[in-house]
Amino acid sequence: MKLGFFTMPMHPRGKDWKQSLAEDREAFILADELGFTEGYCGEHATDPEENITSSAMFIASLAHATRTIRLGTGTTNMPNQHPVAIAGNLAMLDHLLGGRFIFGISPGALPSDAEAFGNMDQDRPAMFLEAINQVLALWTGDAPYRLKGQFWNITTERTHIPETGMGSVPKPLQRPHPPIVVTAVAPHSKGVAEAAARGWDPISANFLMPVWVRTHWAKYVEGCARAGRTADPANWRIAKTLCVAADDATARRYATDPSGPYYYYYRSLMGKLRRRGAPLTLFKNDPNQPDSEVTVESAIENLVIHGSPARVADRLLAFREVVGDFGTLLYGGMDWQDRTLGRNSIVLTAEKVMPLVNAALRA
Repeated sequence: MKLGFFTMPMHPRGKDWKQSLAEDREAFILADELGFTEGYCGEHATDPEENITSSAMFIASLAHATRTIRLGTGTTNMPNQHPVAIAGNLAMLDHLLGGRFIFGISPGALPSDAEAFGNMDQDRPAMFLEAINQVLALWTGDAPYRLKGQFWNITTERTHIPETGMGSVPKPLQRPHPPIVVTAVAPHSKGVAEAAARGWDPISANFLMPVWVRTHWAKYVEGCARAGRTADPANWRIAKTLCVAADDATARRYATDPSGPYYYYYRSLMGKLRRRGAPLTLFKNDPNQPDSEVTVESAIENLVIHGSPARVADRLLAFREVVGDFGTLLYGGMDWQDRTLGRNSIVLTAEKVMPLVNAALRA
């Protein structure tokens, strides 16, 4: 099993933005030094807690600070940008990274972003599909372009100069395009099947109960079958929230502290869903359980794996027994409220937990 990194991220309101961005960068640089194979960050334009407004810009800041880790948008919220801007900027990013870029895509989930960008009342799934189709057409086609859609029309017919190339959108280093991944949140996600049918691979979110994570594999198999692909568990990535410390007591105290970063993360996430009137099915084993019975404490108990390296390794193996085989575990990044504990959790995962997990899998 490989080890990667995924962060939304989530920082306390009022925390100095410069500091939180510096800590986010340090986490990715540390992951690279520890041999993490890939890392992703989310983007939200209108949420001070989730402070990376452009995942592409953030990743670009890591191009020359990292060596081997593949870096991905987690995700590029397609309806919120023009397809030409996405295609050009991410092609450049792939070159800056020397071909280490992974293209994570989604319609975007933050309502305030949708309102601010003026597409809250639009058919966002349709915008998402049109945008990715046009980006791929730009990357695989040649100028002058003649792309007509419901939301965007793209052409350079009037201005294209073949001799100089003017009117051409640049292509990424990886041909025909970088690997594409989609983040899956909904149980029995239809998006996973559609993505698999197009040759893309899934990331299962870290705030999803194991019983629902398991459903993503079935949808992936379904989509691969439609495309004649082999459904390989190595292509499935699952994010998990981990808190690893030298001993069980320290890890439990940090993971469950009501004033700590793990509690803040799940309280904020759950609170946003409640205010939007969204069901809390993600946090339940039984969808018929009343939302009123779902608490931050129960979410942490069910979704955060905490403890010493040995205990965390055992619980990860037990988690794998529930969801099935998968290729990459994505460590869910948290705010470094306690710098030493936050940093050491990442180090211990790479140096202690994963060797135990992989030794057990080999056996």
